[in-house]
Amino acid sequence: MKLSRDQQAFQERLGHTFETVALLQRALTHSSVSSPTRSDNQRLEFLGDRVLGLVMAEALLAADRGASEGQLAPRFNALVRKETCAEVAREIDLGAVLRLGRSEMMTGGRRKQALLGDGMEAVIAAVYLDGGFEAARDMILRLWGDRISKVKADARDAKTALQEWAQARGLQPPDYIETGRSGPDHSPMFEITARLSTGEEAQASAGSKRQAEQAAAKALLAQVSRG
Repeated sequence: MKLSRDQQAFQERLGHTFETVALLQRALTHSSVSSPTRSDNQRLEFLGDRVLGLVMAEALLAADRGASEGQLAPRFNALVRKETCAEVAREIDLGAVLRLGRSEMMTGGRRKQALLGDGMEAVIAAVYLDGGFEAARDMILRLWGDRISKVKADARDAKTALQEWAQARGLQPPDYIETGRSGPDHSPMFEITARLSTGEEAQASAGSKRQAEQAAAKALLAQVSRG
């Protein structure tokens, strides 16, 4: 079994040369194109998530030896969340080598955040199984780069930050209302309004409700912080 030219180029971007190339090919195989003779990357994704978590936990402890668990936890979450994995995947153009079924390709699967994030986790697992923990750690630290040193001391997500802002002022937790939906069923866009009990509100749109809620919370937090 050999790597294609594109897969070889991707391997170079990863900075890891596979002894067992089947691991990389499996990591790049989405369930939409799997078969009894071709395994998909879901089990690798499960393992890669855990390897990534261990690497980031170690890195954060080493980077700030005086930080409390309460300070470390939000930083950790910011570094391992699916959005960050997808960002890294885009930087190494993982989408170009994903093996997808026709329906996924037709609906922009190579650009979908969930597929890219899952694929990145699967690739991490493939490197771990092929070269061991040190190889996986070296790759992760290189690809995540200065995200680790620059992760905010308070890396809470926007919804958490907005809720704590409201509670500190004796307000009820913000509401999130779906105020619009557009696009086809296979690729919808959600419009969410984040609203405080005092009436302030902000809107945002994204390809998932979770992303739209986070974006609306961020916009509303920026709005009230200026006030």
